[in-house]
Amino acid sequence: MPDAFVYDHVRTPSGRGAPDGTLRSVTVLALAATVLAELKARNRLDPGFVDDIVLGCVDPVGECAAGLVRAAAIAAGLAAVPGLLLDRFGASGLDAVNLAAAAVMAGQHDMAMAGGVGSASRSVPVQGALAVDPSVALAAFHVPPGIAADLIATRAGLSRSRLDAFAVESHVRATAAWADGRFRQAVAPVRDVNGITLLTRDETVQADAALDTLAAAPPSFAALGEAGFDAVAIQAHPEVEAVAHMHHAGNSATAADGAGAVLIGNRRIGRRSDLRPRARMRAFATVATEPRPGLDGTAEAIRKALRRARLIIADIDVIEIDEVFAGPTIETIRTLGPDPMRVNPNGGAIALGRPLGAVGAIMLGRALDELERRDRTLALIAATAAAGMATAAIIERV
Repeated sequence: MPDAFVYDHVRTPSGRGAPDGTLRSVTVLALAATVLAELKARNRLDPGFVDDIVLGCVDPVGECAAGLVRAAAIAAGLAAVPGLLLDRFGASGLDAVNLAAAAVMAGQHDMAMAGGVGSASRSVPVQGALAVDPSVALAAFHVPPGIAADLIATRAGLSRSRLDAFAVESHVRATAAWADGRFRQAVAPVRDVNGITLLTRDETVQADAALDTLAAAPPSFAALGEAGFDAVAIQAHPEVEAVAHMHHAGNSATAADGAGAVLIGNRRIGRRSDLRPRARMRAFATVATEPRPGLDGTAEAIRKALRRARLIIADIDVIEIDEVFAGPTIETIRTLGPDPMRVNPNGGAIALGRPLGAVGAIMLGRALDELERRDRTLALIAATAAAGMATAAIIERV
């Protein structure tokens, strides 16, 4: 079976996903085209060598609707390349990379671009069947992700101060990484339609993040709980007497605008394109666990990927875990037992932002850069999706 190699990756900086965010005026199409064009230019790619483009975008309506990837390919000077759009919630970007790698490993593709895009400032919230169809929502004891995060933190016996300290550390690490120039190679600036540079670094990182500031933040999901979702959570988990609402904007992933892309290919196409492989896809896995509480599939996805690679967690040099909320991330780390210093060493989504469709691909690139910086070998990336799903991948430097 051919190996699938990672040849390069690129991402945009994360813009705050808010009405006053710097990238608010930039369309999803423009964000996606930015990373595709940059990947093409950096590697002097012949578009005829690229078999497909696979991008994740959550809730594919509006600007993320069908045709997005094809339009982005055309805008990026890749009109000869087809495009595929997929959606597995926050795991979409990593799933796109894994799908492209699988096609290469199966011998059906020589080279593909994969990644994702998301714009929290421009997206239109959509409620699908999982949340609103009684035949599913009631049977699965569906609760919103924030309630699920609070439930997991409650069951794990975590304190609000523990969650806040974890969030501050994410900002501390991200601030240090930017100061040290660790993201410089990976980040492509975002420009407007006139070519004027809008953003060159993550505006989600708070160098002044502090415990006393976070301690004053009101919980984000108490009202939802009082509206009936706490009762649903307790019905599903009767061992919990009351859900402690500890998550807020400061210890949850920062909604963001951004995109990321990874160049995947076999060894032969790399030689023809005069490219040096940086890593190979060692293993990947996707799982669906019990949909209640719904955010705890990450550990199982990691275990499955490790089994496929015939590794244990102690073998992994760098670990990137999706910081959707502080509580579930802390619990995943506690459950698996890795050295915490190996996990999100340059910060995670709490500080660096979480452009939904892209975050998994961005984490993979960040892990690869950190492996090279430390001169280490193995990295594991895990992205959390909704309703108990999660995706993981293991890469090995070559």
